[in-house]
Amino acid sequence: MTQDLKLAILIDGDNIPAKYISEMMEEITKYGTPTIKRIYGDWTNPHVKGWKKVLLEHAINPVQQYSYTFGKNATDSAMIIDAMDILYSDQVDGFCIASSDSDFTKLATRLRESGKVVYGIGEKKTPDPFIVACNKFIYLELLKKSTAGKKEHTKIPANVINLLKNSVSDAADEDGWAFLGDVGSLIIKKRPNFDPRAYGFEKLTPLFSSLKEFEIEQRDQGKSGGRFKLIYVRNK
Repeated sequence: MTQDLKLAILIDGDNIPAKYISEMMEEITKYGTPTIKRIYGDWTNPHVKGWKKVLLEHAINPVQQYSYTFGKNATDSAMIIDAMDILYSDQVDGFCIASSDSDFTKLATRLRESGKVVYGIGEKKTPDPFIVACNKFIYLELLKKSTAGKKEHTKIPANVINLLKNSVSDAADEDGWAFLGDVGSLIIKKRPNFDPRAYGFEKLTPLFSSLKEFEIEQRDQGKSGGRFKLIYVRNK
């Protein structure tokens, strides 16, 4: 992840609830700088009226898209056309597609084929084809800040533990130790929707530290006066 990436944010206003906007925009800044921010919908439809109150606050440009034919999603078509125009203009390094609609699967694939990073954001109902077409997929439900304070840790399924163990092995040196940053990148490549927050952990380090299957080690890097610590992990 880098703050230097220029990102185009394209939001399906017919599909994404307005209540997530603050957390969603805050999350996106972790991956880059939003340079294009557009939301698509039929703003004459009462269904999307909740968006009107938050667009100015977040400087999101609303794009009017009338529903020309009943049963056809004109918003999807407008987003796809704009995404391709932005791609060919070479203004950005990556895209953030906010939708829970599988219709954007081909678009995500095409953008990645052109060397662009694609972040997907949607609800847990999002179909798998769109999720795996993205470099990383973020569930909106995980972004809502807990009003109860400390988050509860949930039991991590065996298949997730196996994913972690296999990723550590794949990234490990001859002694079995792997830099946690490399492990995290590998996990996302294998499963774009993996997120420690799904199990009550804000970061990957405390998640690994909570599991008896792993050893954690901190190593000092750099010379005196400029030292910093790197986290390494090994399968037990």
